[in-house]
Amino acid sequence: SSKLMLVFSTLPSFVEMNALYKNLTTLMLVRFVGFISSFFLFIGLVSNGNKSMKKIIMGVNVSKQSVDVCVLWGDDILMEKGISNTISCIESFLESFFKKHSFTASDVLLCAEYTGKYTYPLCLSCRKVGMDLWLENPYAIKHSGGLERGKNDRQDARKIARYEDKVCLFVLPEKAINSLRELVSEQELYIVDKKKYQGQLTDEKGFMNPQDYREKSERLNILLKDLKVAIEQIERKIQKIIEGDETLSRQFKLLCSINGVGERTAVKVIVETNAFRDFSDARKLCCHAGVAPFSYTSGSSIRSRNRVSHRAEKSIKALLHMGALTAATRTKGELHEYYLRKVSEGKNKMSVLNAVRGKPGSPDVCSDTK
Repeated sequence: SSKLMLVFSTLPSFVEMNALYKNLTTLMLVRFVGFISSFFLFIGLVSNGNKSMKKIIMGVNVSKQSVDVCVLWGDDILMEKGISNTISCIESFLESFFKKHSFTASDVLLCAEYTGKYTYPLCLSCRKVGMDLWLENPYAIKHSGGLERGKNDRQDARKIARYEDKVCLFVLPEKAINSLRELVSEQELYIVDKKKYQGQLTDEKGFMNPQDYREKSERLNILLKDLKVAIEQIERKIQKIIEGDETLSRQFKLLCSINGVGERTAVKVIVETNAFRDFSDARKLCCHAGVAPFSYTSGSSIRSRNRVSHRAEKSIKALLHMGALTAATRTKGELHEYYLRKVSEGKNKMSVLNAVRGKPGSPDVCSDTK
């Protein structure tokens, strides 16, 4: 009996066995995930025509003040570091990394989330050192890792570094496109403010003390006058840039030749498509603008009608919608006849109007403008 008790006393307790089992399970899971990741990485490299056959994958999480870097060599984390989001700091880090680890720029692929203007220092730094850069949609990276809990910048950098099986290298747009993008963004800001102040003038006239309204309207008119001057200056600058570039000028004229497409819409389409370089076919452009319909079905019970997705660039969609309204209902021509014919056939008016919205992204227009 005493010997039996001695044997049982030397055995691990239930808590210890449970902890050991969890550790072994975690270790096996990590190894399995590493194997699967390596396998799919290999498949991705082969299927992408060796576009990302790099020794080192550098994932970068970009924020306004800083960037967090995770460097992968195979499945191993070679380095994790946070640096300031400035051109000098990023260049210094890259050059010191190459020197310390005896790598060249051709050995490294840098993958980062596209966060608008905050990626500008990173783009310039990569171009200066000659390193390949891939900017990806943050939404795509976020939903590529399965179920996750918790979030921090270091974890995001790791996730970005491991998301390299669909590489598409980033090329910094030409100076003219960058200038147009900044001007269009500024113009949209002023137009929104102008509409807001004009609404104040018209909506509150009969609901305020007359004296208070007169004083307020004087202040608002001063703001509106300044905004009008600023918008006109931007329009002249945009026109000057387009006229100074043969390709942009040709694309601008072709787009404006479409019924319902005005100057603002034409410039917006050129900017969003990077002068029609970023979209390989018309369907992708329509999808980006939110005018391409998609089916929603599942099994035998869910059979929804085709509808557009809300994951779209709403600013260009709004311009296309206003242009479609003009072309379909107020201007005689091919699009007006098409609209009337489809409506008379019993088609939903908004469905027909959506088809008209996609006209600037049609195959004929895209092929002509390139």
